[in-house]
Amino acid sequence: KKLPRLAAGGKMAELVSPITRQVSTEKWKAETLTVDINLKDVEDCLIYDRRGVPFPFKSLYQHSKSVIIFVRNFLCYSCKEYVDDLSKVPRGALEEAGIRLVVIGQSTHQHIEPFCLLTGYSHEIYVDPKRSIYLKLGMKREETFTDSALPSPHVKSGLFMGQIKSIWRAMTSPAFDFQGNLHQQGGAIIAGPDSQVHFCHFDMNRLDHMPITWLLQLAGVQQSLDFSPKPKIIHV
Repeated sequence: KKLPRLAAGGKMAELVSPITRQVSTEKWKAETLTVDINLKDVEDCLIYDRRGVPFPFKSLYQHSKSVIIFVRNFLCYSCKEYVDDLSKVPRGALEEAGIRLVVIGQSTHQHIEPFCLLTGYSHEIYVDPKRSIYLKLGMKREETFTDSALPSPHVKSGLFMGQIKSIWRAMTSPAFDFQGNLHQQGGAIIAGPDSQVHFCHFDMNRLDHMPITWLLQLAGVQQSLDFSPKPKIIHV
């Protein structure tokens, strides 16, 4: 939208209002494939916190509704940038809705703390180092690129620079490893209380993340969040 503005010399100039890029909920509803799963198959699988303390997977959703994000690996540039945006979700918005936000990786627990420091992520995070949950739920191996696999609105890096960043982080990591199986894809689940599954999506490739705002709204978070990388300019 263009608005008139008085410019130097008394002439009228056009002022362009700031534009906020938003993800279309309808588009994702129409083009996203969902998967039917049974959490009974994985409820007793163990996940580990940053200290290496084990918990049964069902403890994440048994008594509350949870948004659970499975990432490919902690070195994956697209996962890192996705969690960058997850770190911006206000804790108060989650508490008001009674929602837990959880990230699960597939590395050893020693990699959790450095990943949180890198991304600024302060919500719940665990690892499934044997990929027991990934495998039993049938999350995809290898990447598939199709028209139905929509690109993540949260990934800012291109493929080449993203891979360079991942390799550099692997080389500079205290333990030189890839922090998970490179072929494993992730996904998102909204579950709980008990074993009720409200939504499930398995990523088809590294860019096939569900938009965070859409996931949170589906889980019941009312606060509107904007993850646009562009600064907002207010003309006065």
